[in-house]
Amino acid sequence: MKAIVLPIIATLAALSLPLVAKAENPAHVKQLLETGACAGCDLVGANLQAAHLIGADLRNANLEGANLTYANLEGADLTGANLKNADMTSSFATNAVFNNANMSGVNLANARMINAETFGANLTNINIAGSDIYGSGISVGGER
Repeated sequence: MKAIVLPIIATLAALSLPLVAKAENPAHVKQLLETGACAGCDLVGANLQAAHLIGADLRNANLEGANLTYANLEGADLTGANLKNADMTSSFATNAVFNNANMSGVNLANARMINAETFGANLTNINIAGSDIYGSGISVGGER
């Protein structure tokens, strides 16, 4: 019985590996954290929790599914960035630029976004529960 069960468990474990694999480019994460400039970077699923990204250049970066909880994005430029399903819980994005960004499914719970630009951004299915959002075009109904 052991001879049959062990290969099945090994096969199931191997099949689940792609589901937990990281997709971000480690060199891009390092570049962003060291220089604050990472336009067009691959940051899919990156763990940027509590990162200090004030004024960062993230134009056209792919941040899909990234962990940006407690991140400081004050004045960052995320024009055209893909933030689909990113977690921005308790982030600080005052004066950040999200123009033409894909923010579909972004969790902005308890975030602070004062005067953030969101012109042309995809704001479908965002969570703004408990957030302080003023002057950004984000409201209960989405883009104004």
